[in-house]
Amino acid sequence: MQVCLNGPRGAADGAVVPLTPEALAESAAAAVAAGATDIHVHPKTPCGGDSLSPRVLTTTLEAIRARVSVPVGVTTGAWAEPDPAARLERIRSWTVLPDHASVNWHEPGAEELAAALIDRGVGVEAGIWSGTDGAARFAKSPLGPGVLRVLAEVTDTSPDTAQDTARALLSDLGTAPHGRPVLLHGEDGGAWPVLRLAGRLGLATRIGLEDTLLLPDGEPALSNARLVAAGLVQYGSARRSS
Repeated sequence: MQVCLNGPRGAADGAVVPLTPEALAESAAAAVAAGATDIHVHPKTPCGGDSLSPRVLTTTLEAIRARVSVPVGVTTGAWAEPDPAARLERIRSWTVLPDHASVNWHEPGAEELAAALIDRGVGVEAGIWSGTDGAARFAKSPLGPGVLRVLAEVTDTSPDTAQDTARALLSDLGTAPHGRPVLLHGEDGGAWPVLRLAGRLGLATRIGLEDTLLLPDGEPALSNARLVAAGLVQYGSARRSS
């Protein structure tokens, strides 16, 4: 179970979303204590924006690693640095490296970015979003066999249709794409239905305040740790019923 600590969310999403390195480290430690075995984080500037800056990345990674010993990964989303060439230079300038980084395969420059990360010894999560041509691009990629895993990301936020969208995305990816494991997750209204589907299929998954601000019963999630604990229960129940 991966925990996604904050994502692109900011202060407007509530005080429970960790933004500073100290808050992220505290949230990560509690989530790992609740059962998370991997961390995905969006390092933030003091203003709360996602950043690929080596200074911001270093501060965030060092704070989290001082509290936990599980793998820590970061985003490389184009919203943090829209220009592909500048984004690539940012990655090449990192002085402290994450264990892995997600690369959204539908974004411009994804292949070059993934190659640079692999060359630096950083594991790549190939982010394949529903509703994009990411799956088709990844199927043709010579880098496919070298990624850490495929991050199948269901952008359908409807609880009524997210599972169907997830199945369609998995069908597009095919069985064991490039022989790599798949981590399946949803977001907002689709987060819990897709997590349960991952349990039934025996796929890795994730949960956290990036993906949803609510517990399965609709109550506000007060922490990432609460989401992880609930996620493990939901996953286990779905797995046993499959």
